[in-house]
Amino acid sequence: MATTTDVLKCDPDSITFDDGEPDFDDPDTLSHISIASHRMKWANPVAFPTETVYGLGALALHEGAAAQIFAIKGRPTDNPLIVHVSSLRMLRSVLPADYTFSRPYDILIRRFWPGPLTLLFPADPAIVPPIITAGHPTVAVRMPAQPVARALIALVAAPLAAPSANSSGKPSPTRAEHVLRDLGGKVGTILDGGPCAVGVESTVLDGLNPDGDLRVLRPGGVTVEDIERVLREEMAPGERVPRVLVHRRDFEDAAMEAAPTTPGMKYRHYSPATPVTLLHTGPAPPAGVARIAAADLVASLRSQDAANPKKVGLLTPSDSRLLQYAKDVPGIAWYPFPLGALADPAVTAQRLFDGLISLDEQGVDLILVEEISEEREGLAVMNRVRKAASDALWVEL
Repeated sequence: MATTTDVLKCDPDSITFDDGEPDFDDPDTLSHISIASHRMKWANPVAFPTETVYGLGALALHEGAAAQIFAIKGRPTDNPLIVHVSSLRMLRSVLPADYTFSRPYDILIRRFWPGPLTLLFPADPAIVPPIITAGHPTVAVRMPAQPVARALIALVAAPLAAPSANSSGKPSPTRAEHVLRDLGGKVGTILDGGPCAVGVESTVLDGLNPDGDLRVLRPGGVTVEDIERVLREEMAPGERVPRVLVHRRDFEDAAMEAAPTTPGMKYRHYSPATPVTLLHTGPAPPAGVARIAAADLVASLRSQDAANPKKVGLLTPSDSRLLQYAKDVPGIAWYPFPLGALADPAVTAQRLFDGLISLDEQGVDLILVEEISEEREGLAVMNRVRKAASDALWVEL
């Protein structure tokens, strides 16, 4: 087990790819990724950036290496891992020899890989160890777009298992410093490739069902709208365009929730140490639940000790109407963390985990997170916020 942690800087812009193989313009970046790849070949885990969040990677086909991921994170072993590859050739190496891509999978791989889309494939237990799949007959695979991640996998020349590089249940890290604060001393190497561009984990999609429809098991960096658009554009006249169904929005699967085939479904996730309350400001509350006026909510937060105001973190869109109530209020010290405009949920996704981690580190007493519309990246944002929150209120603005 590591006792010291090396943080090695890498420049993603210095890496290009030729037929899946990386070329490096910066010798330091090449040196640092080479050091990390050497350590991984000796079965040591490495934290590295992807376009979604930072991952804690180890050899996917080496049971002992993969087991260290669970130990470092404190992750339950019935929570499967996603396998990361750098090329279609490497993808083929982890799949059954007789497997043929479906027409929708062929389209999605061509249009969204490399990128933040994970697909479920049949698993061959003779190739992929059960510790990766949690004993399921499927394996989740993606090809990351972040150049440091893809170059690392290519230099290791083997697929990597890589969940988010954080203690299990905490918010996912989107900066190297997030990883260092959480896992420093537990993981020996962190590749610092700068902040993550997407900010939430990959979309996980299951296209193996007999009905031919596609099921989104976890919304993420590729939106449902984009998947539907690409399928409509690519499917030929006369071909059936599969439906794209979202878990818990369009279908339920109690058996899968009890024994998930992909990460992020069973356990509470993304929660900082500070309590998180989700503020619903849109549709009407469920039956029997009353709205609270925004002014009354603010009044309820006030500390009666003026010398020790309550520290309240506020994660809201930058143009939220809620901000008009978060002004100078005796007994409250506001810690705003703007999430970008309501019209740009991609920015909200990019900033969400950074906001949760930053406010937690500032020592606030409570974090309020305002809901956004569950469209495009907003679907992934709200999936994470619901899992992070221990309470929810319906607020009248």
